[in-house]
Amino acid sequence: MRYFLQQGTGLLAIVSTLLSAVYSVSGSPLSHSTSPSLQIFSSQIQNDTSLRFVQNSGVCETTPGVQQMSGYIDIGTNMSMWFWFFEARDSPETAPFTLWLNGGPGCSSMIGLFQENGPCQVNPDGNSTVLNPFSWNNISNVIYIDQPIGTGFSFGIVDVNSTFAAAPPIWKAFQILFESPQFHKYESREFIFATESYGGHYGPEFVTYFDQQNQLIEEGQLQGELITVSALMINNGWYDPLLQNKAYVDFATNAPGYGQLQSDTVIAQLNEAFFGEGGCQEQELACYAAGESVDSNEICGTADDFCVENVFIPAVGDRDSDDLRQNSSTPNPFPPEFYVKYLRNPDIMSRIGAQVRYSECPDAPFEQFTKTGDDARTLLPQLSALANSRLKLLIWAGDADINCNWLGGHASVLAMDWYGNETLHRTPFTNMTINGNPVAAIQNVDNFSFARVFQSGHEVPAFQPEAAFEIFSQVVRKEQLHSVGELDLDLELDI
Repeated sequence: MRYFLQQGTGLLAIVSTLLSAVYSVSGSPLSHSTSPSLQIFSSQIQNDTSLRFVQNSGVCETTPGVQQMSGYIDIGTNMSMWFWFFEARDSPETAPFTLWLNGGPGCSSMIGLFQENGPCQVNPDGNSTVLNPFSWNNISNVIYIDQPIGTGFSFGIVDVNSTFAAAPPIWKAFQILFESPQFHKYESREFIFATESYGGHYGPEFVTYFDQQNQLIEEGQLQGELITVSALMINNGWYDPLLQNKAYVDFATNAPGYGQLQSDTVIAQLNEAFFGEGGCQEQELACYAAGESVDSNEICGTADDFCVENVFIPAVGDRDSDDLRQNSSTPNPFPPEFYVKYLRNPDIMSRIGAQVRYSECPDAPFEQFTKTGDDARTLLPQLSALANSRLKLLIWAGDADINCNWLGGHASVLAMDWYGNETLHRTPFTNMTINGNPVAAIQNVDNFSFARVFQSGHEVPAFQPEAAFEIFSQVVRKEQLHSVGELDLDLELDI
């Protein structure tokens, strides 16, 4: 998340097992567990790098026959990046390969695993789990990675200070993964890059960097493994701060479907803070103009601080920035944080191979990014180029999120410089329905899709798991977003 204050062995049998387990504890009691043995793979290509992992820990994914691995990708001396991989529940030998990254910057991807789209969810006791019937590993092999170093279970030197500096470590991590006998087979699979929030920065830059490295490898200028992304999915992303800071003003004035969020007085103050002399708009434009100059870090950092204090915070008010329907007094806020206690249990840590205390969104990685004003920089050029390359793209957002609200996300895609720009402007929203019930307003232009997911906060798969799974499934099948009837949904979910 972006944060300031983040038949047989097929699906039929699998999901039947899951649904029967939804209201019962899955996995062994914590006191009865044993620790799997550690396995190590050392790279023959990358210096000072290795893969250290435990296999089939029995934690979280307890579907019979489904494999998992968890541990560390050592990308250098004192640089250990945490990963957790789950094999597809159905046809893992042919299913695609999906990477999930949460945002922040500096927020753990265990958020996505346990609160959003992973194989299990943690019960209120913080000591047991239930299987998730809408897990994305129903149809894909999925890996979750904590990055940059210092995030989640990752540990070591915390020195990544920008989106652009974060791309090479992830590229190196996949060099080790795809070189290893455990993951090499996935290099030729369809590779879906899925991310959210600050992933609006990560996704465009990381995929761009992967493509640049691939070209060097293909030209014989670099030895390495190809990382060919087949689809990029970003929900509630932070793409272009100029457009998205303005969207805070618009959203507070009228959040479609929810109405006016702040008083007339606050809205007047927001307009002055954004449009007034020396305001957020002027400072953001100065950041853009500064580019990568020596003064740009200070200019962009100052712009970001001003916009956060004078636009974002007043636009949110006393509401939950990730779900306008909640506030600080909301009982039992959603999604719950039960999983944090679970991951800090020494027995669970031992079983999965974790070596440090779990930290969801630690300050240290985030503070590195503030030094370069990274949050105030736009990634729209990279996103536009990827759209123009005809990469399969899904930009989607829950419509109750203020933080990276859908109005700002939509404004960003409307501003993309690509061949489909005019067509997108002329394409009306239509409802996507499941079993006749509207779940999203959608636009499709060739390989590009935009979706406003109804009644969902920042973490779309947490708030609307069925809709999110269906949308993910359509991306996996390389389809434009479309409605599905009861028969189609039953076939997809096998329930």
